Amino acid sequence: MQRIGILTGGGDVPGLNAAIKAFVWRMTDDPCDCEIIGLRRGWTSLINIVPEAGVDNSAWMLPLTRVRTRAIDRTGGTILHTSRINPSILKPEHIPPHLESQKGAPDDRGRYDLTKAALRAIEFLRLDCLVALGGDGTLTFARRLHDEGVPMLAIPKTMDNDVFGTDYCLGFSTAVTRSVMFINDLRTSAGSHERFLVVELFGRNSGETCLLAAYLSGVDRALIAEVPFDPDVVYEMLARDKADNPSNYAVVAISEGAQTMAGTRVESGEADAAGQRKLGGIGGVLAEHLEQRGRDKVIYQRLAYLMRSGAPDSLDLIVANNYGSLAADLLRREESGRMVAVVDGRYTAVPIWVSGQGRKRVDIRRFYDAEEYRPKVAEVMGMPMFLH
Repeated sequence: MQRIGILTGGGDVPGLNAAIKAFVWRMTDDPCDCEIIGLRRGWTSLINIVPEAGVDNSAWMLPLTRVRTRAIDRTGGTILHTSRINPSILKPEHIPPHLESQKGAPDDRGRYDLTKAALRAIEFLRLDCLVALGGDGTLTFARRLHDEGVPMLAIPKTMDNDVFGTDYCLGFSTAVTRSVMFINDLRTSAGSHERFLVVELFGRNSGETCLLAAYLSGVDRALIAEVPFDPDVVYEMLARDKADNPSNYAVVAISEGAQTMAGTRVESGEADAAGQRKLGGIGGVLAEHLEQRGRDKVIYQRLAYLMRSGAPDSLDLIVANNYGSLAADLLRREESGRMVAVVDGRYTAVPIWVSGQGRKRVDIRRFYDAEEYRPKVAEVMGMPMFLH
């Protein structure tokens, strides 16, 4: 009997449960001698499972069957839970007690590489293949396990849509759909009070979510992660936009990873395992500047988790089902070391190492006016569907 592990890592997005269900159901569509084990809380499961007979590891595992996954695609999030833990760069506080004596020496950042412990857990569980659903952080360790000889399959997810090697990542469409909806809802308050409206969206390094949401909602200006902005210039532009609007308001969308030309980028808290601090608040910095310049209140709204909560929209549901089924088909053909993907509008699979071969960012020259701080979409003949 084949034993297959599947896990979700990083931030949750709508569509994860649908992909899990599709994978389980495709694997059990016709007689298939396999057992599918959900590993709970991402990669942290592999360092918390104690590889000893008689130890209760049930808190870190969830057997997945057709019955257990029957209705999970109706909701967002992930029934397997998630974490941002990477066993190859663990903080001391994330090392479980049973591994304290095996942690070895830290790197120059004080992090520990417990990949060997993860490999022992995989061997203990007798897993023939491991399926990882995640973004850049999750797939970094998936590639490490692949290099160590573990049969791996990957399903890309992130609402930033910035995993290299695929046109589409789970969660992107729903994040854009929600952003457009909330921006347009917030217009009523902005118009009623005749104010500037600043809407901050997720997007650490890629501004694709902000760009597409701004384009579809018709905001006056959009500030994306790839292009530093001048707050004074933005104020002058928005003042003109407001004066030209019969309802006397103006809207600017801004990526959480955007920064001013002076280098202002708002981060808080301690760095995570990947060395990244929590982003968020650059919209508040801009709103405060607009208030000082305009001597009037500004409506500032961070959408944050509203973009990634709840059920997936139709597009994310379609892609999630197809990604899950495609991963199962690869496994049934005994193909591993692959990431399911959409390339040039068609479903395919690429080598898993491709996800680490570059950085996916907005094509500024083609899709963004860096002087006017606006999406730039004119001739769309032959362009990718998601303008990336």
